[in-house]
Amino acid sequence: MTSRVANALLTARRLPGVVTAASCRAHCARSVAVSPAYITGRRQFSHTPTTRSGLNSLNEFTEEELMLKESVAKFANDFIKPKVRAMDENELMDKSVIQGLFDQGLMGIETDPEYSGAGTSFTAAIIAVEELAKVDPSVSVCCDVQNTLVNTLVRQHATPAQKEKYLTKLATDTVRSKMWITNSYEAEIFLVFANVEPSKGYKGITCFIVDKDMGVQVAKKEKKLGIRASSTCSLSFDDVKVPAANVLGEVGKGYKYAIEILNEGRIGIAAQMLGLAQGAFDEAMEYLFQRKQFGSLIGDFQGMQFQYAQVAMEIEATRLLTYNAARLKEQGKPFVKEAAMAKLYASQIAEKASAKAVEWVGGVGFTREFPLEKFFRDSRIGAIYEGTSNIQLQTIAKLIRSGYAK
Repeated sequence: MTSRVANALLTARRLPGVVTAASCRAHCARSVAVSPAYITGRRQFSHTPTTRSGLNSLNEFTEEELMLKESVAKFANDFIKPKVRAMDENELMDKSVIQGLFDQGLMGIETDPEYSGAGTSFTAAIIAVEELAKVDPSVSVCCDVQNTLVNTLVRQHATPAQKEKYLTKLATDTVRSKMWITNSYEAEIFLVFANVEPSKGYKGITCFIVDKDMGVQVAKKEKKLGIRASSTCSLSFDDVKVPAANVLGEVGKGYKYAIEILNEGRIGIAAQMLGLAQGAFDEAMEYLFQRKQFGSLIGDFQGMQFQYAQVAMEIEATRLLTYNAARLKEQGKPFVKEAAMAKLYASQIAEKASAKAVEWVGGVGFTREFPLEKFFRDSRIGAIYEGTSNIQLQTIAKLIRSGYAK
């Protein structure tokens, strides 16, 4: 850019009203030639903010998404929150909570209304997972797995007959499980990945839709550190016979489907960890601005301010990473690296935010009467499922390398 053009652009910023790049061209046309980049009229300079389609904040939602966000937050706080402690202590999801998820339309968010789903966006599902996790990550992961893993696999690979039979059930009244057996205690439908031709290695892996009444037996239920209300069980498939009509997609493509859906699922886990971090932060902040020490609110001490400002910034960075990955996926753009980054960073910040929250609140935060210790326990799973932290780092590094190595 010549100095004359640069000066013209600076002058344009000071002109009243809206000045386009084209008018900058007129301002300096007598002495310099202007690159076509400056005469497109796409960029405007103004003293007042301008709204441009397609260039919005990642925190900007559609009206539908905003309504969902508000309704899920209300449902989580009014209906789920009073039950969280009992569900955690009993290590069992309250049946009324599961039914509430169905009643609220949260178990088929992307599913087409033809199959009794809500027919909304992937980002809407991510928003719902985040809002639920602010209250209980166990309930959040139940919603997450149903939407970002199981429903998606069925929508993408099922036959019309399978969609008619299973998508409607999944959206209205049936909890399902999948290959990692999350929520298996409550599930009535399972997506089972089995190798039908071991000689072919991973190319023999095939996905099947298996109904519980085909003979699936729930065996050992694991007793876990966190997300206790979300069941994790071993399953027995002894003498279970599955008809050919229940093959999901193509024979031998199960491994491919699993890997693809994991990338999407990582955004869901990022949203869960994001909600967890925000939930722990909110609980602690309320305490910091209620309790006093030495005549001042705890939250007003500079040492505390520096700490919660840092964590607030990191939570916001997590949110932007997560929403960015969700929007990329929704738009059909490459998102694998961004999903891995979001999941990895969200798990790290969830651990940090929940640990700091316990520390800030002090002794009461260490008791089970306060929700912070549960948030801390729940946060530990974030670095494990949907690919460990090292797997995320490996994925990110591999994709970065591909952009530089020749």
